[in-house]
Amino acid sequence: MDDIRAFLSRKPLLFDGGMGTYYKAAPGTDCEQANLTDPAGVRKVHAEYLAAGADAIKTNTFSLPRLAAGHVPGWEKLADAGWKLAAEAAAETGAAVFADLGPAPDTEAVPAAQVYTAVAERFAALGAKNFLFETLSSDVGILEAVRAVKAQVPEAFVLVSFAVLPDGYTREGVYCKDLVRRMTESGCVDAVGLNCVSAPGAMRTLARGLAGGALPLSVMPNAGYPVVTRTQVRYQGKPEYFARELSGMAAEGAVRILGGCCGTTPAHIAALRAALDALPERKLSAEPAKLSTTEVKPVENDDAFLRKLNAGEKVIAIELDSPRNADLTGYLEGARKLQAAGADLLTIADCPIAQARMDSSLVACRVHRELGMCTLPHMTCRDRNLNATKALLLGLYAEGVREVLAITGDPIPTAERDEVKNVYQFNSRKLAQYIVSLAGEDREMPTPMTVFGALNLNARNFDVELRRAGEKLENGMSGFLTQPVLSEQAVENLRRTRETLGSRAKILAGIMPVVSQRNAIFMENEINGIHVDEEIIQKFAGLDRTGGEELGLAISLEMARKALPYADGFYLMTPFNRVALMERLIAQLRTEVLQES
Repeated sequence: MDDIRAFLSRKPLLFDGGMGTYYKAAPGTDCEQANLTDPAGVRKVHAEYLAAGADAIKTNTFSLPRLAAGHVPGWEKLADAGWKLAAEAAAETGAAVFADLGPAPDTEAVPAAQVYTAVAERFAALGAKNFLFETLSSDVGILEAVRAVKAQVPEAFVLVSFAVLPDGYTREGVYCKDLVRRMTESGCVDAVGLNCVSAPGAMRTLARGLAGGALPLSVMPNAGYPVVTRTQVRYQGKPEYFARELSGMAAEGAVRILGGCCGTTPAHIAALRAALDALPERKLSAEPAKLSTTEVKPVENDDAFLRKLNAGEKVIAIELDSPRNADLTGYLEGARKLQAAGADLLTIADCPIAQARMDSSLVACRVHRELGMCTLPHMTCRDRNLNATKALLLGLYAEGVREVLAITGDPIPTAERDEVKNVYQFNSRKLAQYIVSLAGEDREMPTPMTVFGALNLNARNFDVELRRAGEKLENGMSGFLTQPVLSEQAVENLRRTRETLGSRAKILAGIMPVVSQRNAIFMENEINGIHVDEEIIQKFAGLDRTGGEELGLAISLEMARKALPYADGFYLMTPFNRVALMERLIAQLRTEVLQES
């Protein structure tokens, strides 16, 4: 085939379908292994798609980035064989061959950019001129790899395609318009698009929202939505429907590159070929309209806590764990007392230590509704996937809750609770990015929610914790609630945080009264992220409950004074639901500490 760019100026480019679902690999075997174990079978699939009318085919190498990242021996041989089989098949018809790269995991040890670059350069050395990075849920590492490809093969044509749910977000919570904008602005990507996850009808709606960009748009939907049986996953979308929806996109001028993903067979591609051939040829205008890059300006929410915080006043947030049973009577009374004592915000943990309690978001809504108090529910990545998270966020917004605390969450101890599964679809940084992306023009929320994060002042390697704090800010967080300040080192780390992050971050210093020596020893040894100085532990020796509370208050006030120069307020943690103790602490903070500032 001649240059892809020239081809696209005349008519749409038609890809093949889903190799991974059409080729029947042995159960538990990567389809790519067939490049070596069954080359005739792989070549036959390529030939069927070409006979159906495909202008371009993908190498059978989707999983190579994952295999390369895991240092699986022999991935290079799979790349070589996959390229050879596709090139041989395409030579008979003159079709284009795209080196196919699926998603790569991104870790500190092996960054995604390193993996993508290594695999892409392998293909470039084999003679590849066209590259497809597909089924991506983020763009981490992609542009670095594309630039490396262009340095090695300046004439290369690179298509980057993202897997997007029908609501426009990837499984990692990144909005498709933001991804398309970043690819467009990069100056090194030649085409951008969507593939997998969504069926043709949903993808047509998404494509309309992305149409008019400076880059050619690609769509490669699944044949339909999957039907899971006992032994396999099936896609029941009919070829005729598939062809009608996709050719409609081409007729509208929304897309220039089309093809299929999971469940699409040669019959789907043949039907689409016939539909495309029936369309009149269409030439692109010399200067296509550019995708808008205007960023949505945040709109300040009408929230008393945020107004006070942003005005530079010191605030007090207090955490009160939700009940273990279904009775909120006592909890609401405790919240009412803390509000009367002077708390600006009530925070509610999301099943702390991975033990089930009443849902933090539902409790936050009830408190806000009945008491008019600002609330900050914690939201972990442990127990909800993307859909459940979005549903909950929309409910919170509708109830007037405007702040959330995004945290990864304590893992569930698997040895004790084998029947309960962790989710962890994303980490706290990606969750924050997702939450703030829900607001804006044509999005789900008219104004953004404010996202806070956790900051562990007691981390053994605080340099790493501080670096991650900066990353959290870059991903949309506005500030941090810290772990308890119960040591001089914690105070020093708080000072470093303020010095490093400056005014970019609002910081609420954690204050948690220790109430007994047993309590101090337990927190030191069993609660992740808390460190209690040995000197403090020994001070509680022999004290009764009254004496322990008095000493706990005194230490809390001392730590608050030390933390105050570096904090925008305090985040108080209530031990054992002792509301009366926290009423006293709030009163003393207001009269003895905050007055001094």
